[in-house]
Amino acid sequence: MQKNLLKSFILRYDGNQGALAEAMGLSRSRLNAKINEKQGSFSMKEMAFIRERYHLTDDDFIQIFFGK
Repeated sequence: MQKNLLKSFILRYDGNQGALAEAMGLSRSRLNAKINEKQGSFSMKEMAFIRERYHLTDDDFIQIFFGK
C-alpha cells in the first residue's frame, strides 16, 4: 500500500483523517492503524468507499491499495 498517496487524497478532499474516519464509521486511531497496516488492512468495502469518496482513477486505486 502507498500510504503517502492515500494521505495526499485525504488532505486534498477532507483536510484531515478525522473526517474520513467519521464518514467510514471508524475511530481516527483505527483508520490510522489501517493506513499504516499495523492492525489489518482495508476491507474491499472500505476500499470501494474510499475510491468513490475521492473519485480515484483505476491507476490511483491500484497504486494506493496494491502498490509498493
